[in-house]
Amino acid sequence: MTEPTSDAVQPEAPLFSVVKGQPSAEELAALTAVVLSLGGTESAEIRQPTVRDWVRRQQLRLAPTPGPGAWKRSGR
Repeated sequence: MTEPTSDAVQPEAPLFSVVKGQPSAEELAALTAVVLSLGGTESAEIRQPTVRDWVRRQQLRLAPTPGPGAWKRSGR
């Protein structure tokens, strides 16, 4: 019997387990895809708005502009 070395790969803990029912391989694949898609936000880089973004907002008139009826436009 050989002793495990520090280079040995340890199995990872399961992501989830099925405790009731017998799902098919397709159902497990779909569930895995959904679970993995929910946890991927921490690696996304937060992008700061650039001058181009502000110019684009002005061109599209996305910000409410002051003047008569501005309170109506601010609700969109």
